[in-house]
Amino acid sequence: MQARLNLLQKIFKARNKSEVDSLVQFIGNNPKKFDDLVNIFLAEPYQISQRASRVLTFCAERHPKLVKPYLKKLISNLDKNPIHNAAKRNTIRLLQFVDIPKKLQGRAAAICFQYLDNTGEPIAVRVFSMTVLANIASDKPELKNELLLLLEKHLPYGSAGFVSRAGKIIKKLKPLNLV
Repeated sequence: MQARLNLLQKIFKARNKSEVDSLVQFIGNNPKKFDDLVNIFLAEPYQISQRASRVLTFCAERHPKLVKPYLKKLISNLDKNPIHNAAKRNTIRLLQFVDIPKKLQGRAAAICFQYLDNTGEPIAVRVFSMTVLANIASDKPELKNELLLLLEKHLPYGSAGFVSRAGKIIKKLKPLNLV
């Protein structure tokens, strides 16, 4: 309990990149500290949850194996309504760095397709959703085709970031048309 409270205080104080990096190093590859971080992210008020989400993402990027036991909870958390954009963005971002188990891929893909197709979503959420979908679709032709169609639908109206990421994903997923 004291360790969680200590972590909670550190998260609350982490306001800039160097403080977040310091916190990520503090958590390191420690499953107990990571468990506390996930529980803070999922249970605390949105101000703290949104700060924890940033730390969670950087931890996941450095130590993707730590995330695996929490994927179901993290994906389910995306169904909350409302969910703060920071929590949504950072959850989708961390999904880029992990291998999503087959039993969770359907739900993750459905959520990411919903975000990607919604022009009202922040660009970062849509772009991270693209990458998660590309990772899931890499060996699923039907999903790959659905993703390609959706990207091509939104490409003419996308921001520079959207167009850049979509172009890379289309190039990666589209078979070479050699005639």
